[in-house]
Amino acid sequence: MASFFSTVQETVVMKKAYLTLLAVLTNIILFAQEKTTQVDVDINKGSGGGNWYASPWVWIVGAAVFILLLVALTSGGSRSSDRIVEKRTVVRDSDV
Repeated sequence: MASFFSTVQETVVMKKAYLTLLAVLTNIILFAQEKTTQVDVDINKGSGGGNWYASPWVWIVGAAVFILLLVALTSGGSRSSDRIVEKRTVVRDSDV
């Protein structure tokens, strides 16, 4: 029985050693990929090009056009209900 526990303990120690070695190698690989370059991002270009959709007036004009279209489409159906329909019932005397 003692030999069984010693082999189980040896496999546990070997698994721990393997996982420790694997963790160390993973950390070495990950640190090797780390870059320490300086990245300078300037979003204010002086060329005057810029993105047209970043201007607030574009969004205001777009919203106004959308609202006008929405009102025009929804009010178009109400005109048909304003018509007056006149119905006449004609009764003819068939005995004549």
